Amino acid sequence: MNTSTRWRKKPVEIEARLFDPGKDYDEACATVAWCGATATDEGCEIPTLEGVMLASPGDWIIRGVQGEFYPCKPDIFAATYEPAGEQS
Repeated sequence: MNTSTRWRKKPVEIEARLFDPGKDYDEACATVAWCGATATDEGCEIPTLEGVMLASPGDWIIRGVQGEFYPCKPDIFAATYEPAGEQS
């Protein structure tokens, strides 16, 4: 068993879509349907493994490695993800 105290996340490719009904309403509707969410006046309610979470306009919606969905704020998304195939 490895007893290291320092670990790094394995590189994993995910699928994500930007939820922005103000920019592209049709695309936002397609994103809501894609993740099984319910549109509300505040954004969209996404069923997640931890319960229902709200994605606000401008948030990213991520499909995780096990097919689960969850919202992610744009600043965290930008700090964590980059387009597949590109390296920083």
